[in-house]
Amino acid sequence: MGKNSAVRRLDLGYFIRPASETGGPHPRVESVLGYLVQHNRGLILFDTGIGLGDVETEAHYRPRRRGLQEALSAAGVSLTDISLVVNCHLHFDHCGGNPLLGGKPILVQEVELATARRGNYTIDELVDFPGVTYEELAGEMEVWPGVWIIPTPGHTPGHQSLVLRQSDGTVILAGQAHDFASHFASDHLARQAALNGAEPPLPDRAPWLGRLADFDPRRVLFAHDCSIWEPAHSNDY
Repeated sequence: MGKNSAVRRLDLGYFIRPASETGGPHPRVESVLGYLVQHNRGLILFDTGIGLGDVETEAHYRPRRRGLQEALSAAGVSLTDISLVVNCHLHFDHCGGNPLLGGKPILVQEVELATARRGNYTIDELVDFPGVTYEELAGEMEVWPGVWIIPTPGHTPGHQSLVLRQSDGTVILAGQAHDFASHFASDHLARQAALNGAEPPLPDRAPWLGRLADFDPRRVLFAHDCSIWEPAHSNDY
């Protein structure tokens, strides 16, 4: 990946997470974000927005959608320009636009697809639809030069993140590996403290954090948080 690479955020709407899921007394409004990655081999779309849920799901999350085609048009591209689709996972708020992309390869961890196809996981029509073309992965893979898919399980068994090496540093599209940039920052610091020999107790943290750290990321972006994580030593503002 070189100087011709770029990442652009897409606003795909929001939903309202009920208090029963926030860990507090109040509901929380959360952004739904996708990302366009320009590579010299083509255009990658990371997450595709909020699908239409059943009556219960719609009432539970009260989503407000921005259509994928509208979001792409605002970015100056169209569905036909997309070369490759990557979903961090297959919940309905991350793969909602997939049926518009029949025939395009969709990269997914095999465990994620198997989980989704067992039912009671997402909206079934968003998983299997006319023209769907999955490329199933079993772990990490460099899918294009400088573009890596890294398993980051936790939110779901097959959650995955996209790592993009750019001329100005590595960008990670972390999806919902963490809900918020601040949560990623806390876990990243806990890992550093452990490496520095801090005595327990320390917060639990995912083992894959070390693999992401291997890429020395300059920026980490998320699916439900507009905030961006940057390392503490970064001084470019």
